[in-house]
Amino acid sequence: MAIHKDKINPEDDLGFGTQPVVKSQPVINKDGSINVKRTGLPFFSTANNYHSLITMSWRRFWVIVFTGYLTANIIFAGIYVSLGKDVLDGKSGNTGFDRFMDAFFFSAQTISTVGYGHISPRGMMANSVAALESMMGLLAFALATGLLYGRFSRPSAKILYSDKLLVAPYRDKGWGLMFRLANLRRNILIDLEIEVVFGYNEEVNGKTIRKFFQLELERKFVSILTVNWTVVHPLDENSPLKDMTKEEFEIKQASVSVILKTFDDTFSQTVHSRTSYIYSDVVWGAKFVPVFHRDEEGQAIIDMSRISEYEVVH
Repeated sequence: MAIHKDKINPEDDLGFGTQPVVKSQPVINKDGSINVKRTGLPFFSTANNYHSLITMSWRRFWVIVFTGYLTANIIFAGIYVSLGKDVLDGKSGNTGFDRFMDAFFFSAQTISTVGYGHISPRGMMANSVAALESMMGLLAFALATGLLYGRFSRPSAKILYSDKLLVAPYRDKGWGLMFRLANLRRNILIDLEIEVVFGYNEEVNGKTIRKFFQLELERKFVSILTVNWTVVHPLDENSPLKDMTKEEFEIKQASVSVILKTFDDTFSQTVHSRTSYIYSDVVWGAKFVPVFHRDEEGQAIIDMSRISEYEVVH
């Protein structure tokens, strides 16, 4: 791979570190998360736990919420059952399982402060446990409400990137390294600024290190994202990747990291998006198929389902 050394500052790792990539493990994942596992941290850390609950997937979040809810009710139901058979007035169960279920549903009513009144606690111990559970329920639901608000109100960019990075025909007889992106939401994104960083492994004094440099793009700034944007790095005489080959791309564990910054007009805040491509994501000699067209009334239409579609050229 012909890499122009004058394009590289070996003292600048651009924040990615100099550790070599092995087994196609880039620092930035496709979904934009950082592919670095942190160890040595305390299990209960308020800052880390809150951040995890805010940023994790919705499926995992609801699994944690329902698991915590069921666990709390099972624990309190076990406490009520252990206090004796006569601590709950209005129960209808005769078997051990039925008494446990009565206690479980009484716990569910108490922890949510619904209190239907069909079953009520008797005695100092049962009433004390019920009072404690009510207080814990208020705090737990307040916390869950805060987390839900934080998840909905957190500004974020929902950018759809093409699955592949193409080496495609560019302008007259040239070629370009390109990918495509579009906004998944109906909101307005303005003042978009994109940075594309190329990384590769290189042997230096018998040691493999990671080197990076920013790719020069056809356009780094877009005032407003209305349809899709095809980001292009021209493979011309000024490109450090002009003579790259597919085999060299794989040998050097080459990758391309994408960092996008834009202003969300809905939230009136700057938001960011990230993704990455590795050598196996590169398609050589292909071009993207059009995703933009107009209907009979002249309305502009972009087909988001075809953002990654391409066709091979010869």
